Amino acid sequence: MPVTLECQKRPEGSKPKALRRQGLVPAVLYGHKGTESIELTLSAKTAETLLKQVNVSKTVIDVSIPDLAWEGKALLQEVQSHPWRNYLYHLSFFAVNN
Repeated sequence: MPVTLECQKRPEGSKPKALRRQGLVPAVLYGHKGTESIELTLSAKTAETLLKQVNVSKTVIDVSIPDLAWEGKALLQEVQSHPWRNYLYHLSFFAVNN
């Protein structure tokens, strides 16, 4: 079953702590154009659902970013969360070639 994810571009100057208070999880996509990275946000509910469906560094995810008209495949590279609370801090994705 393919896993799909839709993210939004993170606004310039937005602080991660303020985003988390709004129910969003900061994320970043590496490797889509070599060394460039894109700062993203996704809803906390979407992120929690995603973590139930994928294995870190093993499951390929179809990622789309409508704000930038970018679509591609990525791996969930890293998950940062609170040690004992069910609270996500940050997600890192790495774009892969077909």
